[in-house]
Amino acid sequence: MATSASVSELRAAPSLLSYLSTANHHPRRRIHTAATTSQYPLSSSSSPKLVPLHSAASKSKSKSSIISFPPLRCRASNTITDVDDFAAQVQAGQHRLLKVPTSNIRNFCIIAHIDHGKSTLADKLLQVTGTVEKREMKDQFLDNMDLERERGITIKLQAARMRYVFQNEPYCLNLIDTPGHVDFSYEVSRSLAACEGALLVVDASQGVEAQTLANVYLALENNLEIIPVLNKIDLPGAEPDRVVKEIEEVVGLDCSNAILCSAKEGIGIRDILDSIVQRVPPPSDTMERPLRALIFDSYYDPYRGVIVYFRVIDGTIRKGDRIYFMASEKDYFADEVGVLSPNQLQVAELFAGEVGYLSASIRSVADARVGDTITHYGRRAEDSLPGYEEATPMVFCGLFPVEADQFPELRDALEKLQLNDAALKFEPETSSAMGFGFRCGFLGLLHMEIVQERLEREYNLSLITTAPSVVYRVNCVNGDIVECSNPSVLPEPGQRRSIEEPVVKIEMLTPKDYIGPLMELSQDRRGEFKEMKFITENRASLTYELPLAEMVGDFFDQLKSRSKGYASMEYTFLGYKESELIKLDIRINGDQVEPLATIVHKDKAYAVGRALTQKLKELIPRQMFKVPIQACIGAKVIASESLSAIRKDVLAKCYGEMRLLSWLCLAAFSQAYHKTKVMMW
Repeated sequence: MATSASVSELRAAPSLLSYLSTANHHPRRRIHTAATTSQYPLSSSSSPKLVPLHSAASKSKSKSSIISFPPLRCRASNTITDVDDFAAQVQAGQHRLLKVPTSNIRNFCIIAHIDHGKSTLADKLLQVTGTVEKREMKDQFLDNMDLERERGITIKLQAARMRYVFQNEPYCLNLIDTPGHVDFSYEVSRSLAACEGALLVVDASQGVEAQTLANVYLALENNLEIIPVLNKIDLPGAEPDRVVKEIEEVVGLDCSNAILCSAKEGIGIRDILDSIVQRVPPPSDTMERPLRALIFDSYYDPYRGVIVYFRVIDGTIRKGDRIYFMASEKDYFADEVGVLSPNQLQVAELFAGEVGYLSASIRSVADARVGDTITHYGRRAEDSLPGYEEATPMVFCGLFPVEADQFPELRDALEKLQLNDAALKFEPETSSAMGFGFRCGFLGLLHMEIVQERLEREYNLSLITTAPSVVYRVNCVNGDIVECSNPSVLPEPGQRRSIEEPVVKIEMLTPKDYIGPLMELSQDRRGEFKEMKFITENRASLTYELPLAEMVGDFFDQLKSRSKGYASMEYTFLGYKESELIKLDIRINGDQVEPLATIVHKDKAYAVGRALTQKLKELIPRQMFKVPIQACIGAKVIASESLSAIRKDVLAKCYGEMRLLSWLCLAAFSQAYHKTKVMMW
């Protein structure tokens, strides 16, 4: 394994790219062709067709029906040093549509903190197994959205089928790449439900981060086999020994067989593939049972309708089968069945343990939701699969189209985007200032920003976004409980008994030098200290209970700036807690402006009111008359600013008809004076 080699030896090992560049010019190179035409019974067409595995052979798991490969040389080193071995793997990767028994299927995902090298490792796995040819390879290959490439983060989970030969036996590896940011943890939970194992990637220079712990806990809840991988060991600041000790102390995983690798340089990639084959358990062989397939993702194609990504748990699904969605109670004919490798490739059938996609001309986005169970219409399963827990929105904001006639287009775009992003929630909303729109719920500020950009880019919409807020729970005098995310629907003070606000448990991992600034930040945001512990000699963990309303602003930015970028955070929703909250109204020239109203804590009402009035004074243009700007709690004014007039109002004492008459007299006098001046000239 990789741990047997020293770090200096691994850093000195040549990269994969150097072997790729020299392989075609090696004077004594002799490539073993992975198979001949007789070994691979492919059709004469350009795209390889599926060769079905006979049921009798699958029951006995006989290897006679499986493709035979030439013997591969055993490796003891940590890098790809055998050109023949690599060429055979690349050749095997070209035939990844061929069937293998269920015992040779491995479903796994990659989990890590953001920017720890998930996408780079996924790229290298695709390249080493020959899934993606060198001329088609590019950085962040599975991140197919422009937004992901621009920001350098993974937003959507992506699946890829690979073929790998281990000890002369072919294996089917189904990879599901996952996001790393806390706002996309729902994507991670969906991918984990479709796997039996996970690669836990940790940066060898940064160590365990907050989201690393959160993803590990999600994987443990799903009973996955976790393989620790230390990435970026080629960096000068890498400390593998310290990070291994940190993982064992903080996470509690046995790292005696952890893999040291560098995805960028191609070090340790083959050891990762071998560990996946050896340590990740295969799926259960339940081909004879009625079909049950779990939908873990889907998206809307304007030409083919809803495209469903699923994992077959029981049974077999074939092209042309009449399928039935158990939750929506809709039935369709499977027009197309295939695998993701990573592009969509059609096959004739998929059996238990495999991951693929389905196209059935589904035009209604509500018919194929994430978490639904697919079964056969004629031979239905007795019960559906557990599916997924509903995502709980944390942050709310209003989305309004700039042009009012785009409201139907915005509704259709949100429905289609919700199919691809199940954590998005929305409901209609009307504003006196901005007209018709939607109140949308998100998992965090980054999630809100990504959804807004996707709506504008993918659906060509121009949107106005209101300030983010949270959902409050109001206990009324009559016993009713009202949930409101908009201050305009807050009951009157005489009708409410108390107001509860959402509270989250936040865990911050930071070097010990920044403990003081982060504790000060949490105390300023009404945080309640819970625990502080040193996970290593130089790193500490701070745990606070914090109102969610205090975190949806610039808390994360302040966390990074006060710790110089070294601290990380992860939060979980705890519940609702009663607090002294009030409604802060804004009045401009005596008129109450409802869209500017907000719900704040009583102790922070003056500071928020003062900041709002000062900002509005800068934004509102000056008028011919004085404009007062006031922040009020009920009828009480707590902060005030005034916008001075452009010039003195000489008619300030004139009212009603007298004021109108004065205006007419002044206009007539001005006109007569102008005519007289012209005649004199």
